[in-house]
Amino acid sequence: MILPCIDLMNGKAVQLVQGEKKALEVEDVISLVKRFSVFREIQLIDLDSAKGIGDNSVLIKKICHMAVCRVGGGIRSIQQASSILQAGAKKIIIGSMAFNDGKINKEFLTQLNNNISKANIIIAIDSKNGRIVTKGWKHDTGINTETIIKELEQFCNEFLYTYVDKEGLMEGTNIEFLKKLRTLTKKEITAAGGISTIDEISQLEKLGINSALGMSLYTGKINFAQLVDILK
Repeated sequence: MILPCIDLMNGKAVQLVQGEKKALEVEDVISLVKRFSVFREIQLIDLDSAKGIGDNSVLIKKICHMAVCRVGGGIRSIQQASSILQAGAKKIIIGSMAFNDGKINKEFLTQLNNNISKANIIIAIDSKNGRIVTKGWKHDTGINTETIIKELEQFCNEFLYTYVDKEGLMEGTNIEFLKKLRTLTKKEITAAGGISTIDEISQLEKLGINSALGMSLYTGKINFAQLVDILK
C-alpha cells in the first residue's frame, strides 16, 4: 500500500526537512485531499499538536469525512485518541507517549488498549542512528529500534517506521534495515522517510511493507501518474 502524507501546520499542508526547515507549503488542503483520493488511505500528521502550539482538529475531522485516514501528531491522552477516532479516523498513530525514561510506557499503552481496539492503533518507531527518538525527534531515548519491536507488538496492530536520518532529504530509505525489521515482527509495517523512487516502493512492496510518501510526492521526484498506474 502507498500512503500520501499530509502534515498539517496552521491549517496548511507542509513538508519539513528533518522535521525543522519548511521546504514547501500547500494552502488548499482540501484540493490536495481530493487529488489523493486515488490512494486507499491518507496519513495525516498534526504538527501543531505535536509541537504543543495548537491543533488542526477541525480540518482533520473534515478530511476524515472525505477519505480513509490514519492520524497522528501530539496524541498525549486516551481522550484525545478516542476523540480523533470518533471524528472519523480509521487509525491513530502514537509516537512519543509510547516511550518514557528510556523504556516502553507500558502504563499509557495498557490504558490505551483498555479503551481502544488494537486494530486501530499504530505505534511510531521514529529511528535515528538506529535508536528511537521522540519529542519532535529531538530526544534520543537510547532505545535500540530492533530490540524493542517485539515487546511493542502486544500494544498495537501496526508500526510506522520513520527513517529520521533521511527524512525530507529524498536520498533513499534504509532498505536493508527494513528487511531485518520485517523478520522481527509479523505486524504490518509502514515505512517513511527518504523514499524517493518507484524502485524503492517496489522493493518495499515485495517485503510486504507499505510506503508513506511526503517530499518526493510533493516535489514530483516520484511521478504521480506512475503511482496512479501502480495503484490500478
